[in-house]
Amino acid sequence: MAKEVRYAISPTRAEDYSEWYQEVVKAADLAEHSPVRGCMVIKPWGYGIWENIQKVMNAKIKETGHQNAYFPLFIPLSFFEKEAEHVEGFAKECAVVTHARLEKNQEGKLVPSGLLEEPLVVRPTSEMIIGEMFAKWVQSWRDLPLLINQWANIVRMEMRTRLFLRTTEFLWQEGHTVHATKKEAEEETRKMLDLYAEFCRNWLAMPVIQGEKSENERFPGAVSTFAIEAMMQDRKSLQAGTSHFLGQNFAKSCNIRFTDENGNLQLGWTTSWGVTTRLIGGLVMTHSDDDGLVLPPRIAPAHIVILPIIHQEETKNALLTYCRKMQEELKKISFQGIPLEVILDESDKRGGEKKWQWVKKGVPVRLEIGMREMQSDTLSVSRRDLGRAPAQQISRRAFLEEVVKTLGEIQLSLLQKAEEFQKQHTKLICSKEELFRFFTPENKESPEIHGGFALAHFCQDPKIEEELKKELNITLRCIPFQEEEEGKCIITGQKSKKKVIFAKAY
Repeated sequence: MAKEVRYAISPTRAEDYSEWYQEVVKAADLAEHSPVRGCMVIKPWGYGIWENIQKVMNAKIKETGHQNAYFPLFIPLSFFEKEAEHVEGFAKECAVVTHARLEKNQEGKLVPSGLLEEPLVVRPTSEMIIGEMFAKWVQSWRDLPLLINQWANIVRMEMRTRLFLRTTEFLWQEGHTVHATKKEAEEETRKMLDLYAEFCRNWLAMPVIQGEKSENERFPGAVSTFAIEAMMQDRKSLQAGTSHFLGQNFAKSCNIRFTDENGNLQLGWTTSWGVTTRLIGGLVMTHSDDDGLVLPPRIAPAHIVILPIIHQEETKNALLTYCRKMQEELKKISFQGIPLEVILDESDKRGGEKKWQWVKKGVPVRLEIGMREMQSDTLSVSRRDLGRAPAQQISRRAFLEEVVKTLGEIQLSLLQKAEEFQKQHTKLICSKEELFRFFTPENKESPEIHGGFALAHFCQDPKIEEELKKELNITLRCIPFQEEEEGKCIITGQKSKKKVIFAKAY
């Protein structure tokens, strides 16, 4: 009789994907729910991932000529009323401050007092407050383009929350720019989307599809919204980043005008774009397995963990000295231009407990070193991307020579696996019946694949899009950038020039 395999995470992905995700986040010590409903506490290991995302992304944003600034958390309500479509899109998610202080009532309880003259909206996004400042900063064509980015927190009052994927408060970067021409603004929008796509692929090992959002999914007040969409292991789509061409809508609302080279007064053309801590959720769901988190080396808080296996107290000092020397040797080596981050776990936990702690945290490489390894100058090496594959015994010298190559192989293997998964679960759909079969749960046992990215010609009718959302719980994720191709809408039979992607989504 086959021995039952027990996994570190329960339930497994196959048993309950949603609960599995929560358990991976918990087991990896990434974050936990806070006392404030819908908010999260990002713990050091999770924040270490975000710091690496910030570090890389911040450098890339600056390379494209943008400068960092910071704008207020509180935005006067009247600012939102200037752009009707924008305020309507965010109205239900806004947190509003109406009082300025607390006082004790007759029962001795603290109650709000000091009603504000004007309510303040806690930043759900910054177009209006930044636009107000841009109107002061932009006077002449010589002031353009104005390229600004900020790293900040955002508050949106979400009804259903899930750590990293959708929380009341989250962290992000948001870029805001003003340009002299429509063409420049459109180019900026696409350039930043390309930057996001490259980052996801090359650092997170998370392949994405770039495309334009439909009218129903467009950012409130934007002319066009573009997005990157990634496929998670449950075959749902995750919107991993967005870039908005705002046209002149916000320039009108905020009075962003400039004098051109001919002395004529012109409205500016604006953009905004951003990614959030949601990327960490995407990272978890793209690579992790039933034993916990799996991290690509380029974004991991630590590349390697050294685990001393101590069986006898009298050999402890010698073994730890050997491990410390190994740690120092490794830290002198660079991977992708960054010195290796190496953790030496000197805790008194038992060997098995130590091992599984770091398996669940997803460190790319584990080195287990006991007296046998020390005496033979070898290492017991395990790669996290290979799951439960047996550890390799390798000489210390050979490992030091090959460690950079090994980390590169791990990064590439995770990307290739994710790309293959996306390819496997993307299907060309040629009829309405086929679309319904693809997303119908009863057909899961069919030999065909079901659920994932459905690529189909569609007339992009917003009403039909809403009907499909109600019937199948799917949305039009994006209209991929592609050459025009004559076809027929799978719903109406009307002419269609481009295919779209339908999927269930987070």
